[in-house]
Parts: sequence; structure tokens; C-alpha cells
Amino acid sequence: MPVYNMIQALNDALRTAMRKNDRIVILGEDIGKLGGVFRVTKDLMAEFGTDRVIDTPLAEGGIIGAAIGMALYGLRPIAEIQFSDFIYPAFDQIVNELAKYRYRSGGQYECPLIIRTPSGGGIKGGLYHSQSPEAYFIHTPGLKVVMPSNPYDAKGMLLSSLDQNDPVVFFEPKRIYRSAKGEVPETEYRVEIGKAQVVKQGKDVTLISYGAMMTEALEAAEKALEEGIQVELIDLRSLVPLDIETMIHSIQKTGRVVIVNEAPRTCGFAAELMALINEKAFLYLEAPPARVTGFDTPFPYSLEHDYLPSVGRILKEIYKTTHF
Repeated sequence: MPVYNMIQALNDALRTAMRKNDRIVILGEDIGKLGGVFRVTKDLMAEFGTDRVIDTPLAEGGIIGAAIGMALYGLRPIAEIQFSDFIYPAFDQIVNELAKYRYRSGGQYECPLIIRTPSGGGIKGGLYHSQSPEAYFIHTPGLKVVMPSNPYDAKGMLLSSLDQNDPVVFFEPKRIYRSAKGEVPETEYRVEIGKAQVVKQGKDVTLISYGAMMTEALEAAEKALEEGIQVELIDLRSLVPLDIETMIHSIQKTGRVVIVNEAPRTCGFAAELMALINEKAFLYLEAPPARVTGFDTPFPYSLEHDYLPSVGRILKEIYKTTHF
């Protein structure tokens, strides 16, 4: 079984799917000849041609608008937004049109569109290339939202996304595009959307995260074990639909929970998870739920690693929660 990084796994997923289904087309800025800024679509234009791998103008609203039309007429488009920070010019197309087609048509029209976009900080991208906007789309009914943290899940979740008849916003944590490596089957397989993964078993505190923050969360869990604290680590993977049952089952066992995401704190996804936990597992809690997040500021350039949740910040909340 080959060892891939996340870029290679995503490229393999795209190639596998396009060979099997000639209705799949991909479109976006520089995805063809260049193979994308991060090379996720490398060599796909050479194999599938310019009718199925389409270099577009720098116009995100046009990319998503065109992809919506393709989906409504029977194609399976995969639109790439070069950085998730650039998704805002297409925001109206996504939240007011794409997300609402099934509802507004009484279920008569499906719009199976995948929007792939690199997300998050950690690559010295500064304030316009480092944002984590997932909460905006989690808040929008009609969209599915996923963010894998490793190559195996990246390939399996992208292939599962192509099975959906509803739109999927597929966030790719670019900081670990090349650093996250693992065995990835060359064959076609699926990772279920809507199912979290318990990465590490523990009895003292539940640690919940997703995307690139899983790297810090795992390291924090291992350091906590050196202090005798057994952390149960959960990778959400799928943000909408959300696997509430796995979270609650873990909290029933541990009685404590810490949530980590790199987006800003106010109205971030961690806040929604805390609300759900208080609603559904309040009587099992031995301490208040805690969260470790980015700060309520624009994403900084020179201080990005002070902004991003660190192992030290996560450990501080683990210790505080377990000793409450």
C-alpha cells in the first residue's frame, strides 16, 4: 500500500473518480496546466483534457455560478476555490442559491456540487491566505461541510462526497498538505460523511478537534499521558452532518471535554459544540466545557504561531479541566 501525503491522496481520489465517471468535471483558477497552486490537480488536464479540467478566470462568483449550472444539468462538478479566503466573492451563490435548490424546488432539483478549498493558517500566508471560514457554511442549511485531517480520510471523504446529491464544502487544511502522511489504498474506498473517529482512547478527558489542529491535539494528548492524564481524542472529520453520538458517548465516560479549532473564538464552531454538549450531556459533566481557539483578530503574519492553538495552550485547558 503506498504512503501518500494529503495532496497525493486527493489527486488520486480525483483521478480515480474521473476515470470511472465521465460526468465529473473540475474547474477553478490555475487548476489545469499548473495543476493548482498546491498541485492537487497535477497532470489531470493532460489525462482528461480541457473539456473536463477547466482553467477559469479569477472570478469566484463565476466559478461557483457556472458549477451550479453544470450540476443542475446532470454533471458532477468539483469547483476549486484557490484559498478559502477567496470564497467570499462566491458567498451569495453558495448560501443563497446552491444551498437552497432542493428546498426551494420541493425536492425536485438536486445540486451535487463539491467545492474544494484549502483552509487555515500556518504557511506564512498572512491575513488574506490563512482564514478558517467553516462556521459560515456550517450555519447555512442545505450544505454539507467536511474537513479531513489525514491522507486516508482525505481520499475516502472526497469519494464519499461525490456520492452525495447535495452540495459539499470540502475544506482542506493546507498546513498539513505535505506533512501529513499515511498509507492510502490504491483502490476505491469510502470514509463515511457524518461519522467521527476516536483516534485515541482515554478515560479522563475528551479532546475534540478536526483538520490541521488534530496534529496539535494528538501531541497534547500524548504529553498529558506523561502526567498520568488519559485523553480520549476525537477527530470530527465531518462538521455537517455532525456525529453527536460519538461525542456524547465519550463525555459520558470521561465527564470532561476540551474543544480545539483554529478559527476565531466568537461564534466559532467550538461554541456550537459546547452548546450541544451542555444540552445533551450536562448531567455527565464534572467540569465546565473548555475551548482552545484562534483569537478575535484578523489573522496575523509574523505572529501566526501565537494565534494558532498550540500544544501548550491545549495542555493548559486539559490540566485546568481535569483538576476542576
